Amino acid sequence: QVQLVESGGGLVQAGGSLRLSCTASGSIFSINSMGWYRRAPGKQRELVGTITSGGITNYADSVKGRFTVSRDNAKNMVYLQMNSLKPEDTAVYYCNLAAVYTGVAWGQGTQVTVTS
Repeated sequence: QVQLVESGGGLVQAGGSLRLSCTASGSIFSINSMGWYRRAPGKQRELVGTITSGGITNYADSVKGRFTVSRDNAKNMVYLQMNSLKPEDTAVYYCNLAAVYTGVAWGQGTQVTVTS
């Protein structure tokens, strides 16, 4: 089975930047997509951004132009570069992976807190 481990979360002032990383390990077959979701206090988990095996990205409207998802296929890693952070970006960010046979896997999450 696949294991996902996130890193890079923390506390940052509004307007600042953070870079999240996620490493996949274990029995990985063909990866269809990897990406990021988040859950803010009192809200359901929502899409942040994903990237397919072919490099096609999909972003939530709220982060377009500010966040960038990228991946390193050789290392089975996905990244989330977050710029111009806003207090409303405060959430637990989860790494996500979808692969053949593996199905859908989730990391345990990393906290991102943005202060005014």
